[in-house]
Amino acid sequence: MEIILDAFWDTLKVFPFLFLIYVLIEILEHRTKLTQNEKILQGGFAPLIGSATGLIPQCGFSVMASKLYDRGFIRTGTILAVFIATSDEALIILISDVTSAHAVMPLVLIKLLVSVAVGYLANFILPKEKLSDVGATHDVDAHFCCSEHDGGMIGESSDFKTYFFTPMLHSLKIAAYLLIVNLVFGYIIDVVGGVDAITANALQGGAYVQPLITGVIGLIPNCASSVILTGAYINGAITFGSLVGGLCSNAGLGLVVLFRNTKRLKRNILLVVVLYLVGAVTGIVINAIMIATNMI
Repeated sequence: MEIILDAFWDTLKVFPFLFLIYVLIEILEHRTKLTQNEKILQGGFAPLIGSATGLIPQCGFSVMASKLYDRGFIRTGTILAVFIATSDEALIILISDVTSAHAVMPLVLIKLLVSVAVGYLANFILPKEKLSDVGATHDVDAHFCCSEHDGGMIGESSDFKTYFFTPMLHSLKIAAYLLIVNLVFGYIIDVVGGVDAITANALQGGAYVQPLITGVIGLIPNCASSVILTGAYINGAITFGSLVGGLCSNAGLGLVVLFRNTKRLKRNILLVVVLYLVGAVTGIVINAIMIATNMI
């Protein structure tokens, strides 16, 4: 009962922050033209713009990028930049947790650098990739994020639904995931004997092995993957490098959209492999640097 109560109150304390952040995200998404202009993701600055867009904690951008890529509107480097920069709910959860908020800026900077580098490298390797003419086409369902947005266009939503009801659903969903994560880690902490013991056990498993595991978790096309990874980091079960590695391979629902096109299965599998390798290598390198500098 003590574990349940602690998990409930820990989740409840985060919920107001979750709701406020999601309201701000809705305002940013619906009051700007960034998500309504496909041409902004073409040209020489496309990977950089894609990375900056992917950093926004909203899975709708990876969905949008997947649809544009599938129709030939953006290049492979751009889609990789968006995917690698995407963190789904991780930034929101870290910001909401006082003890882990310090990790937000390093996480953002590293993901930005890695996503931009991989994006430009991919475009350099594939210089003859052809783009389709965007024209006036606007794919409205690219704005959908998770199931809360399904069934209607942005323009059809009332202000109440857009700025209160949708953020509330998002917040409740993530709070439910957080509650489960808190329950699981609360039980583990109770059994093992504390966060220090968990951290020690995790490191005994190998700081160089963790990113290989978190990279796989990050590939799960669901908001839960980023929640699990962030919850594990907050509770001391994984290192910062392992968190970054898992979140670099985390593309949210974007992968689901890509794999709907069964005719490009090999291409999609290759993208998944690249995402995993980028995440695993990034995590291992960060952990190696932290070990060398006695940070872990």
